Amino acid sequence: MNTLNLLEPDKINLAGIELIDIPSFLELLGRFALNMAVILILVRWLYYSTTKRKDYLFTYILISSLIFSLCYLLASVKLQIGFALGLFAIFGIIRYRTTSIPIKEMTYLFLTIGVSIINALADTKTSVAEVLFTNFAIIALTFCMEKIWLQKHELSKIIIYEKIDLIKPENNQELLNDLQQRTGIKKIKRVDIGKIDFLKDTCTIQMFYDVIGYQFNTIDQVDNNKDNGDDDDD
Repeated sequence: MNTLNLLEPDKINLAGIELIDIPSFLELLGRFALNMAVILILVRWLYYSTTKRKDYLFTYILISSLIFSLCYLLASVKLQIGFALGLFAIFGIIRYRTTSIPIKEMTYLFLTIGVSIINALADTKTSVAEVLFTNFAIIALTFCMEKIWLQKHELSKIIIYEKIDLIKPENNQELLNDLQQRTGIKKIKRVDIGKIDFLKDTCTIQMFYDVIGYQFNTIDQVDNNKDNGDDDDD
C-alpha cells in the first residue's frame, strides 16, 4: 500500500518516490527567477527596445528557459564543463536554411545561453554575491555597448540602379548626391557596385549609411539570401 512519508520536514516522499525537496525546490525557484530577470533585462529591455523583433525575443526567452532547466536538472551528472561547451557547440552549428542569423542576433543568442548556464551550474562553492556580480557585469557591459558606446550603427541597403554612367569612379560624388536625393537618406558614406547588366542598363548597388539606434532591414536580408542561394547553385 502506498504510504506518504512525512518524517523528514524538508522532504515529502510517497511510496519511496520523492515528491518534493523543499530546500532544493526553493533554490530552483530562486535561480530561475534570477535568470529570468536577467534575461528579460537583456533581451526585452536592451535588445527589443531597439530592434522591435518579436521573433528573436520569443526565441531568446524560450531557449534561455530550456537551457537553464537542462543544466540545472542535469547538474548532478558530472559533466558540467563539457556539457556547457557542448551546448555552445550544438547551437553554434545550427544554420537556418530559410534565413541567416545576423551577427548581433547570434551574439544575443550566445549571451542568453551563457547566462542561463552560469545561473544553473553555479555550485555551492560559488557565493550568491559572485553569481549576482557576474549577472550585473554582463548586463552593465551589454548596456554600455548597446546604449552608449555603439549607439550609432551602420546600415546598408541594396537597390537596383539604372544610371550606370554614374558608377564610374570619377562620378562617385555625383552618384552619392543622386542616391541621397532619391532615397531621402541625408548622408550616404559609401557604395559598393555589384552586378552590372548592360542589356538592361542597370546595376546592383549596396549603399552604406549611419543611423542612431539599431534598425534591421529584413527585406535586404531576404535579398542577400537570394543572392547567396544563387551563388551556391553556381
